[in-house]
Amino acid sequence: MKQLVGKLNDLWPEHSVALSIPKEIDAAKEKIEGVEETEGRDGAKITTVVATPGQGTDRVQEVSYTDTKVIGNGSFGVVFQARLCDTGELVAIKKVLQDRRFKNRELQIMRKLEHCNIVKLLYFFYSSGEKRDEVFLNLVLEYIPETVYKVARQYAKTKQTIPINFIRLYMYQLFRSLAYIHSLGICHRDIKPQNLLLDPETAVLKLCDFGSAKQLLHGEPNVSYICSRYYRAPELIFGAINYTTKIDVWSAGCVLAELLLGQPIFPGDSGVDQLVEVIKVLGTPTREQIREMNPNYTEFKFPQIKSHPWQKVFRIRTPPEAINLVSQLLEYTPSARITPLKACAHPFFDELRQEGNHTLPNGREMPPLFNFTEHELSIQPSLIPQLLPKHLQSTVPKRPTNSGPGGEGGAAAAASSNETSRVGAGTITNSNNAGNVASTNTAPIAVAAPTGSQTNTLGNASNNASANVSGNSANVSTSVAGNNGAGGGGSGSSGSIEASNTTQSANNNGNGGNDAPSDNGAANTSGSSGGGGAAVSTQQQQTATTMG
Repeated sequence: MKQLVGKLNDLWPEHSVALSIPKEIDAAKEKIEGVEETEGRDGAKITTVVATPGQGTDRVQEVSYTDTKVIGNGSFGVVFQARLCDTGELVAIKKVLQDRRFKNRELQIMRKLEHCNIVKLLYFFYSSGEKRDEVFLNLVLEYIPETVYKVARQYAKTKQTIPINFIRLYMYQLFRSLAYIHSLGICHRDIKPQNLLLDPETAVLKLCDFGSAKQLLHGEPNVSYICSRYYRAPELIFGAINYTTKIDVWSAGCVLAELLLGQPIFPGDSGVDQLVEVIKVLGTPTREQIREMNPNYTEFKFPQIKSHPWQKVFRIRTPPEAINLVSQLLEYTPSARITPLKACAHPFFDELRQEGNHTLPNGREMPPLFNFTEHELSIQPSLIPQLLPKHLQSTVPKRPTNSGPGGEGGAAAAASSNETSRVGAGTITNSNNAGNVASTNTAPIAVAAPTGSQTNTLGNASNNASANVSGNSANVSTSVAGNNGAGGGGSGSSGSIEASNTTQSANNNGNGGNDAPSDNGAANTSGSSGGGGAAVSTQQQQTATTMG
């Protein structure tokens, strides 16, 4: 049997078929017995479960919660909102059906992560389903009420865009979260506005939904059919299987461009049409750029389309620094894309580094922006002078400039991921320069519904939210491989198929609203439906079941 399982592992290295039920699921059978439902004094149902803390010790403990209600669902499962009885804290509980043969990748990754811009895993526990032997993994996460998607949609309804200073604030926090996970070799693989949670009172942004995330290892193939379509990097469209964390950087560039425009910059109707939309703006990729994305496509002939000037893509009043940053994020060649930490140091965010005592429009202090851990500072030490405000630089000890891995994956040197040493108070806020002439006391809070009087508050909230991507609309027809399951363009040899959690669904905390269109044709027959669990094709599933 071990030999047969070994052969299956060779066929599907993405998943590594287990010899038996993973220990945590096996142990879950006993834990499930501890799930109790009682009635509180006010008649509300109280659920008590045996849960494991998200970080630190594996020692289980009883956790009770009440006021449970469904706030989202999708192919991955269901998301509930609940209130912890002990603390009164609101939480989101993501319930995912487990595939008994595989460890849950989302759980493994989330237990490694601890960052102020990443949604926190508080507890996890297992519960039974209606069917025999059904086991569900329940992730208890901090609850954050809004998303960048919802905020942007509120502004779009009145033909406005999010004020530029809020765009700075949100994107900076996104890049900081990406720098952290990429330094651990983890690629999110589904960056989009729906997965960027926002606290409307504090303006804190947190990255969520690690159901598609994976730790990328050199030489190990990955599925190319991943990431929601509008935010999918071109190398994925070309069927690349040896991609890097730079696919997240492309997605972040799409998010920034969308916030500046008020609509998606590359709204493709299908996988191939997505490439057409990219070519209309970036022009036809050169043979060398195609080779960098996927060597198997170098002989394909594409219509020669000239690139559209970035200045003409965006509104006239868009800050030049913002346009420059977009141009460094949306590069065909993955290695040419700016790293997330270098993006944080970009001049577009210099206003956040201005010394002062500014606050958010609601009177609260700005969220922490410069409380870098030793781990974060070790990623690219040469960037420290650009990252930190001048008044905080004296607090950082000098270090060699070549000690970090440059944010390209792999753990940062000489620092653990849960390092608690931090730099600075991080209460630096915006100064109204660079053409953003708005009084802070008249600006909307982060998620306030925009009104006509707020058109120009806290930045360039123009009434023209449409992309000015005119011209270059030639009919680009090409036989780019249809990325079904493992994807085309050389990925067939790996044979790896996994659940792509990019179907239209609510995000990790169920705060997502309508997702961007996703032409996800990946096999999803095992019932894992996301949460990091693997889904294999029907034939493969039957084979694996027979062997196991």
